[in-house]
Amino acid sequence: MTTRPEFLERVQREMARAVGLAPVAASPRPADPAGVAAAVRAAARGRVEELFARFRTEAEEVGAVVHRAATETEAGEVVWRLAAERGIRRVVTWSRRGLGWVAAVAARLGDGGLEVAEGAPEEAAGPGREPLRGILAAADLGLTGADLAIAETGSLVLASGAGKGRAVSLLPPIHVAVFGPEALVPGLEEAALVLEAWHASGPRGANVVVVTGPSRTADIELTLTRGVHGPKEVHAVFVASPAAG
Repeated sequence: MTTRPEFLERVQREMARAVGLAPVAASPRPADPAGVAAAVRAAARGRVEELFARFRTEAEEVGAVVHRAATETEAGEVVWRLAAERGIRRVVTWSRRGLGWVAAVAARLGDGGLEVAEGAPEEAAGPGREPLRGILAAADLGLTGADLAIAETGSLVLASGAGKGRAVSLLPPIHVAVFGPEALVPGLEEAALVLEAWHASGPRGANVVVVTGPSRTADIELTLTRGVHGPKEVHAVFVASPAAG
């Protein structure tokens, strides 16, 4: 067993290898957040294939699995095959409104014989929330959309809100996020500008979840372990031509 002095010595040794910190400064807030965000999205629309290729490279580098589908119907087949290969029976999703066009994927899973339940309530409180805890805890797979997909880091951004509870993406051992071209942005700076516009437009959910590959931690003796604080598998399904992006 590692003693406390040995553990601290190892931490100090690893910290000594860190390079010097880069200088940082706060970015100025745009005077017109909505206009800046619209410009970011307009520029991204002209680079979809480039951004998706970068997203795929970076996401796979950190352990995510990236799929591509032409339509949401094809995406439903992709996710259903994934579930069948893993023997999955129970699926939880955002609410139908939270999923938007991704609801077609959830419908395919139900048609394929899987137990599909909405695991994110539309109301912030109420008697219907308590049973959801058991449903979420028993689920094999969580299905969500994605508000942004950051090409620079291979990250998925999920903004919470009515019908978009974060537990759907965090509790099940497998998380599948489905998104279209409108979600792609080049980098963290552009993602921050879009988030600033969301914030300026009015009240939003309580949190924003940034998913960069499967859950991992090295808290215990610097040994990398997956699935401790979230799903062991993360699948990103890009839909090139959704019916209603």
